[in-house]
Amino acid sequence: MKIERPQRHFLPQNLIIDNWDKLAPFFTNLEERDISDIQSFEKWMSDISEIEAVLEEDLAWRYIRMTIDTTNEDLGKAYTFFVTEIQPKLAPIEDRLNKKMMASSFVDELSDDKAYSILFRKIRTALEIYREENVPIQAALSEESQQYGAISAAQSIEHDGEKLTMQKAALYLKKQDRNLREAVFTKMSSRRREDIEKLDDLFDSLLKKRHQVAINAGFKNFRDYKMVAMDRFDYSVEDCKAFHSAVKKSVVPIVRHMQEERLRRLGLEKFRPWDLDVDPEGKDALKPFTDGKELINKTIEMMKTIDPYFADCLQTMDEMHHLDLESKNGKAPGGYNYPLYEIGVPFIFMNAVGSQRDLVTMVHEGGHAIHSFLSRDLKLTGFKNLPSEVAELASMSMELITMNKWNHFYSEADHKRAQKEHLEDIIRIMPWIAQVDEFQHWLYENYDHSRTDRKEKWISLSKEYGTGLTDWSDFEDLLETSWQRQLHIFEVPFYYIEYGIAQLGALGVWQNFLNNGKKAVEDYKNALRLAYTRPIPEIYATANVKFDLSEKRISQLMRFVEEQLALLAD
Repeated sequence: MKIERPQRHFLPQNLIIDNWDKLAPFFTNLEERDISDIQSFEKWMSDISEIEAVLEEDLAWRYIRMTIDTTNEDLGKAYTFFVTEIQPKLAPIEDRLNKKMMASSFVDELSDDKAYSILFRKIRTALEIYREENVPIQAALSEESQQYGAISAAQSIEHDGEKLTMQKAALYLKKQDRNLREAVFTKMSSRRREDIEKLDDLFDSLLKKRHQVAINAGFKNFRDYKMVAMDRFDYSVEDCKAFHSAVKKSVVPIVRHMQEERLRRLGLEKFRPWDLDVDPEGKDALKPFTDGKELINKTIEMMKTIDPYFADCLQTMDEMHHLDLESKNGKAPGGYNYPLYEIGVPFIFMNAVGSQRDLVTMVHEGGHAIHSFLSRDLKLTGFKNLPSEVAELASMSMELITMNKWNHFYSEADHKRAQKEHLEDIIRIMPWIAQVDEFQHWLYENYDHSRTDRKEKWISLSKEYGTGLTDWSDFEDLLETSWQRQLHIFEVPFYYIEYGIAQLGALGVWQNFLNNGKKAVEDYKNALRLAYTRPIPEIYATANVKFDLSEKRISQLMRFVEEQLALLAD
């Protein structure tokens, strides 16, 4: 796939953003320009779109480079410069441009187009919640939240004379030697204990600032503010809480049954924390690949058998060096696909160590990446700026529609085992998603809570969403603070229930795929091409699935997963 950076029509091709003065004249132009006819208005919007794409891509590369090497102070400073020196100056100008846009009579004329209607709805919301006094607070939040990645990236253990990242150490928790698992878990726990207070301090600071942002914007709490700020037009707080309740009723009992069966196979009365990831049949952990090169090459070959376009997208990213897949010391935790709105070719960041989880992460982030390619030619940057309920539909569907092609990585027996593990993980992760989301609702509804209150609430939720089958003796503090391992709570608050919502949609896509694979893939691609030019339920409908968080729908889909698991057990 031949990709060329689009020609700029407003900004210089070689613009280097190293001070505000280089940008200021372009924003002055936008603020002062006459937009009294439809042609000038649309050209003005196009120029805004161009500057948005350039700035977002510049910030993206700063973030990518910083997370690849958190030990490099210069990379951290480059990111900090943007969020403290550029973004705060952008915010009031964006507010003035938004006001100028919405004052135009052409807004009504263009709103007949659904894509523009959704974009203008987002801009009206931005105008409603913008407060100048929040600009420095949000800059501080952007800078402070990056500390989570640095703290986590610095965590490692020594084992058999080797320094291991936490991701590599976690592989030992799948080993059959129980004494080895306990020893490694204990080392990991000791290292995590060193940062418990540091992470509590960080969260307390973030909590205080977030609450102030909400109060300044006229909201009772940060949760209510985020529901609006995240453009959650298609569901409510009450829908979130109904989702929490439905998961407790429909999913937790299935997880408990699965865990009871695992205990029986392991010959244990209760799990210890180091028993949760081991194969109950005495098999070593699945190892689908040895390094990042093998991972991407086999993924590309696999994608060719589903849709050659999917393979072309990943091949292009590989050729452009838009992949950093392997775990290494100093690298921030987690994985992501970062859209690059100007070039239109995203970047995938991972911490692969050769596990089955890494394979899932690769196809998950690959789904996000293909979404970027399918929507790269949309007219305005704002059309491509996705709600996460749509973004995660792309990624989680890709996990499932690739599943029967994982034989590119496995023997027949291991392929079946990998599919079974993945479906079981889908069931197991749903209570965690709901727990994290309910916890976040509580955190911000109860802003004045103490650290003790926070621990007690997390433990209470762990009982509601857990099975009670794990003995945490001597590690109670790790259970009380296990929420600290969820980076979303620190870096992107309230971005988590979307995984649950999208998982329901993805299971619907997979049902369609099993019935008619070719049509399901085309429906999926057509939905992704829309990006955010339609309401979320309409995008789901284009993929031929329901946008439905009800207990009835969740129960139906969980039964479907159980049926598929039964087929794999035969």
